[in-house]
Amino acid sequence: MKSIFLVFSVLVVQFCFSQKVKNVQKKESKNTQQKFSLDKGQIALFDGQFVKFIAALQSSDRKAMENLLSPKAKQAITDNVYKKLSTDINFNKKLVIFKTGYKSMIGGGNYPMIQYKYSDDVSEFPKEIITAVFEENGKILGIKPYKQEK
Repeated sequence: MKSIFLVFSVLVVQFCFSQKVKNVQKKESKNTQQKFSLDKGQIALFDGQFVKFIAALQSSDRKAMENLLSPKAKQAITDNVYKKLSTDINFNKKLVIFKTGYKSMIGGGNYPMIQYKYSDDVSEFPKEIITAVFEENGKILGIKPYKQEK
């Protein structure tokens, strides 16, 4: 009798403390559509914009560089960023496309990206890569040189 009462009390306690869900609202996820590759027209457009930017950076033509940048990038870039970028990129070497695709950003958006390497670097994984991220209209969102150090 005591065991029946114990089992019954455990079940009653669980039933009393259980919670009922009255209204369940489904949240819509803000995932963006995943894109993985760029077509030839986009690659030509973005590569042309990048080449113009590098030529303007080499000649220190600030007005031409700002015309190629997106409004988001213009807010963040200062003279020090231009100087650092011009010292990190070797203008004596030719740049070739290493990889193309889309880059996911913190805000959840996917932006077109082209990675460049120097033409004299024949290794499978280049030691120096320059990543250029673009908006869909061809404006440059960011450029980041990367050097692998040992």
